[in-house]
Amino acid sequence: MLELNKWFFVLLINFLVLLYILNIILFKPILKVLKDRDSSVKDLLSQAKEMEQKREEAISRMNQELQAARIKARERFEEIRKEGLERQKTLLDEANRQALEMIGKAKEEIRVEADKARKRLREDVDRFSEEIVRKLVGA
Repeated sequence: MLELNKWFFVLLINFLVLLYILNIILFKPILKVLKDRDSSVKDLLSQAKEMEQKREEAISRMNQELQAARIKARERFEEIRKEGLERQKTLLDEANRQALEMIGKAKEEIRVEADKARKRLREDVDRFSEEIVRKLVGA
């Protein structure tokens, strides 16, 4: 059986004093370190969540900007294409006009040359006719 003598109370007091000292020296600092660690882990997790949210917002914003840039580029491409088609039409019209002018000049030159050739042929025919008549009359 358990005897309650003076050594029991001395050992009990010794145990309680040791428990109190260990609580002050060991348990409270360890609990404080664990609480600080838990707090820092929670802070880091919240920071990580905030960074994840900011990353998602940044990605969303960049996708919107990219879409806007694509639309703007498509519009600019269409403008440039229309300008190119207009420029092409203008150049073709100018080339056609110049070609028509050149054709008109060429026709005029051909007409003038044909008239000159006809005139020379008539002169030659007249001259040959006179020679033939002279040869026939003089013969």
